[in-house]
Amino acid sequence: MTDNKLPMRAKLASSLSRGAAALSRATGRGDGSVIGGRIGLMIDPNLLAELATGRQIALISGTNGKTTTTRLTAAAMGVLGPVATNSLGANMPTGHTSALAKAGATPYAVLEVDEHYLRQVLDQTSPRVVALLNLSRDQLDRAKEVAMMAALWRDALVGRDLHIVANADDPMVVWAAGKAVAQGTAVTWVAAGQRFHDDSWVCPECGASIERNGEQWACVAGNLSRPIPHWTVSGDGVVDNTGTYHQITLQLPGRVNRANAATALAVAAHFGAPTAKAVPELAKVASVAGRYATVQRDGRTIRLLLAKNPAGWLESFDMAEDVPTLLGINARDPDGLDTSWLYDVDFSPLRGRRVLITGDRAMDLAVRLEVNEVPFEHVRSFGQALSLVPPGRLEVIANYTAFQDIRAELDRVN
Repeated sequence: MTDNKLPMRAKLASSLSRGAAALSRATGRGDGSVIGGRIGLMIDPNLLAELATGRQIALISGTNGKTTTTRLTAAAMGVLGPVATNSLGANMPTGHTSALAKAGATPYAVLEVDEHYLRQVLDQTSPRVVALLNLSRDQLDRAKEVAMMAALWRDALVGRDLHIVANADDPMVVWAAGKAVAQGTAVTWVAAGQRFHDDSWVCPECGASIERNGEQWACVAGNLSRPIPHWTVSGDGVVDNTGTYHQITLQLPGRVNRANAATALAVAAHFGAPTAKAVPELAKVASVAGRYATVQRDGRTIRLLLAKNPAGWLESFDMAEDVPTLLGINARDPDGLDTSWLYDVDFSPLRGRRVLITGDRAMDLAVRLEVNEVPFEHVRSFGQALSLVPPGRLEVIANYTAFQDIRAELDRVN
């Protein structure tokens, strides 16, 4: 909705939201995506709903891959017209409000949503499509248990006029979508994959075990099983719901990002974006708020990989080349204060390469690496790590605030 069509209170709130965000950016305090939305909502608590009115909206939620899939979906939907999006990962209502206020009038919006806020954002934005990527353990000291999160999604999706795009390979996601689908909500299933299985060995419906046979999975006692996918990843491309193969060229590494691309294309197709036209737009996405960015510094080629939880670390090991690798671990509030999740990660793929560790909780990581018999060197800073490795490639894998610290040292590369 344009400012001219907003109620007076919402118009004032939207204007002040943009101003606060711009001031935050100008003073170097941040990108303004949170403070702008916070001020706007203080003035008009209904501002997000007002700004969402008149737009066709897609919501993207899950434990991992939200920011990347949101960026890819916005790129794919860009063939239809201007798209508002929270591209830097501010994924709570303050971030959504700021993104829509900043964008002005656009026919479309693609919003990344923290999985805990999905119901609230569904209520306020009335999206046309919601994409459910995956559910796994994350921030054990404050996040909900995985089956509990799936149950909250399951209840939140019922009775809404929307289309679901969901990961057929994650039993928790399939169960979360199942109640709405059983009541008539249309669904597009995407074979997006699931490497980390530790949170989905038990059926959330009946408590029996889930058995896997290749790509197939099913509850041994109940009816929960892998649905037939409409979209699949095949080699270096994607097969769409008509059976047409599309070669995908991405600047982002790994199978997981081809799966993210498949989800993005499936969402965009539901809005009417021709897949053949959307595919080339995906190749323009080079990095996402620093994720996957490659930087040249002092004769080194540095690539940044963000990994926040066990599933994310496993995917990062697949992406990282067999070269010197710096691991960074903090346990500040945005990371979660409990580092016991490190014991859910198998670090053995790092054996044989030079490994350096840093961060506030580097010693926690050191103990974990010793258990996995992975030799390492402790460094006190990213700069020290850079000075110790020879010219050439350096992979950096870090959790959220450690990643941001290193990104800041590299002048907040995007």
